Amino acid sequence: MSDIISLLPDSIANQIAAGEVIQRPASAVKEMMENSIDADATEIKLIIRDAGKSLIQVIDNGKGMSDTDARMSFERHATSKIKNIDDLFHIRTMGFRGEALASIAAIAQVELKTRLRGEAVGTELLIEGSEVLKQETVSCAEGASLSVKNLFYNVPARRNFLKSNPVETKHIIDEFTRIALAHPEINFQLHHNGVEVYHLNAGNLRQRIVGLFGHNYNERLVPVEEQTTVTNIIGFIGKPDAAKKTRGEQFFFVNNRFIKSAYLNHAVSAAFDELLPRESFAFYVLFLDIDPSRIDINVHPTKQEIKFEDERIIYTFILSAIKRALGKYSVSPSLDFNDEHRMSHNISFSRPNKEMIDEPNPKLNPDYSPYPQQKDARTLSNERNWKELYADTRKGEDVAIAPVTDSDFASATFTIPSRWETVPEEQTLLSSEEKIHVPVQLHDKYILSAIKSGFILVEQHAAHERVLFERYLKQLNDNVPASQRQLFPQTLHLTAPDFEIAKEILQEVRALGFDVQEFGNTDLVIHGTPSDITDKDPSKLLEELIEGYKQSMQSPKLNKREEVALQLAKQAAIKNGARLTEREMKNLLDELFGCEMPSHTADGKSTFISFNLRDIEKQFEKKD
Repeated sequence: MSDIISLLPDSIANQIAAGEVIQRPASAVKEMMENSIDADATEIKLIIRDAGKSLIQVIDNGKGMSDTDARMSFERHATSKIKNIDDLFHIRTMGFRGEALASIAAIAQVELKTRLRGEAVGTELLIEGSEVLKQETVSCAEGASLSVKNLFYNVPARRNFLKSNPVETKHIIDEFTRIALAHPEINFQLHHNGVEVYHLNAGNLRQRIVGLFGHNYNERLVPVEEQTTVTNIIGFIGKPDAAKKTRGEQFFFVNNRFIKSAYLNHAVSAAFDELLPRESFAFYVLFLDIDPSRIDINVHPTKQEIKFEDERIIYTFILSAIKRALGKYSVSPSLDFNDEHRMSHNISFSRPNKEMIDEPNPKLNPDYSPYPQQKDARTLSNERNWKELYADTRKGEDVAIAPVTDSDFASATFTIPSRWETVPEEQTLLSSEEKIHVPVQLHDKYILSAIKSGFILVEQHAAHERVLFERYLKQLNDNVPASQRQLFPQTLHLTAPDFEIAKEILQEVRALGFDVQEFGNTDLVIHGTPSDITDKDPSKLLEELIEGYKQSMQSPKLNKREEVALQLAKQAAIKNGARLTEREMKNLLDELFGCEMPSHTADGKSTFISFNLRDIEKQFEKKD
């Protein structure tokens, strides 16, 4: 039998490696910029075109390479960082595996110009699909200029899997941001399609954070500093008002290398416990300096996952450091007034009038009652019984009952006659048929409505969200925007990644009624808003829509139009805690059951629950 095992050609091996190392243009950006950092560059310029699909170019003023090193750098497992096995456990450089440039050259057209410091001339190298086309001596600047053109040109299947330009640009900006945060001492520039997105001068970490995320972050930063025998922790965390609904602005660096760790992220979340609303994520940029022998960074091709010798003690130190910083700078808990679960019960406050303030001993009217006058004995007894029952459910707590006016007495209080007595028709306030169909609001969150087989309990926010979703989706399909012009335009300042997301959905946003124009590099000017949304701040509404869309990108379940419609519906829907009139409840129920799919929201949450009359009757049957 003949031998069947043979060595793979280098070109095929490099393409296989590229599948692990270079997953999208952002992966190439990361590897190229890290090479510039390892070359001791103090100025790094990133130029991209068409979200990196047509061109990725990194220019630096590093130490450059000789003609021999320039050629060797594109060979597999060629590296200047590892000489023996011990070096593998003392790595502090960014690259070390020797796979990045070889992988890039296997799937793109590459041009490298480089010159050693102090040399008169440099070297130009052209490679296409791992094949060296040209190497010659040229005149060029000190350092290196590496251009990657037509990424995945010879792997069309991989190129077809790339996302839209705004999404791929966002991934590139994310990688650029991580590297720029890790090295505030280096000047960075980012240009996309001829437009300068970032120009970051060398400085300290606070200045770099402000340069990347905006001036409003300067007042939101809390310094963190902790020195231990195992690790030193420095950086910044954001105050609770800087929290977002996505994890995008959370950065861990170990020995200046960005890492992802759900376990360490939990330590930060635990430190912010009770300070943030649910489903909010704190901002942080934290650096851990640790002995390289205590970690293993060679566990993943992208080097974004590492192993610690003792992860539990690192968790403890991070938790302690953040709690100490929050206490030192007197960061107090933020109250989420839209979250009823953070309050044990509702409390009603009234503003004192002028007479009560001016008069030291205000006069009280002993005959005053907040309830309607001219009540018979049965009504008073009914109210007393309801008070006692309600107090019993609260285990004896004092409960403030809001005053009831004559106009809403019919829907708020019912006098139920006994079977032996008759009550005049006018005292029941509503006919028996009308009573059955009157919806009742519970805890300003649910709507109870009788049906033939029993009753349904509707969650008002979810129900309205479903109604608005179908309305907005139809509007998107019809492409007939209904906009209301703003008297004074508002400017929405976005980070560069969020601005790319905004550009991705700008057409859909306009179709929903937003009159929005791009302004500058990362700003949007809002001239008009959807005509049916009048009680929301336009910039806040659009910012939350973009934030929600960004969050959904992590696990997409809907197409782009559906997702934009859903996010606007979530923001525009009535909130839990809003008190509705009888007419508003009836209209909401009518609109809900006029929907194509009334039982669930677009992301799968139930809008109502049905209770069968027979099941209810069973609860009252005599137990043996």
